[in-house]
Amino acid sequence: MIGKPMEQALNKHLKEEMYSFYLYLAMSAYLEGLNFKGMAAWMRVQAQEEYAHAMKFFDFLHARGGTVTLLALDQPQSEWASVLAAFKAAHGHERGITKKIHALADKATTEKDHATANFLQWFVKEQVEEEATVETIVKRLGAVGDSPGALYYLDHDLGKRGK
Repeated sequence: MIGKPMEQALNKHLKEEMYSFYLYLAMSAYLEGLNFKGMAAWMRVQAQEEYAHAMKFFDFLHARGGTVTLLALDQPQSEWASVLAAFKAAHGHERGITKKIHALADKATTEKDHATANFLQWFVKEQVEEEATVETIVKRLGAVGDSPGALYYLDHDLGKRGK
């Protein structure tokens, strides 16, 4: 059985993962509106990945005998100054999620909740990948600047994700 403080913390993080889903979906819509369909598809795949992360928390709470409480989501931003700004925002968001995962892992360790600490290690590893992937895209976008040809090449390349 999971303790109430850990249950509440995991429910709060479930909300964070659902917000991530919502945010990446908003970024996908923004990029689609700019006719960057490959980048929009990349963000849509990312949104689905975040939804899957949320469901891991959902299922874990049930497996531990906890109660899932679905908290209200904030409305995500819907426009950015540029494609680069959107991906920089995604990178910043991932860095924030990493900090929250680390805080949860610290809490599980402090509470001697070994099952939750073990569960969270998957997310600790996943966040390394998440940050590195988006950081690479940010660097590539920064390198090409506003070059239309290069942007459309990157759009095409990023559209291959999930295919």
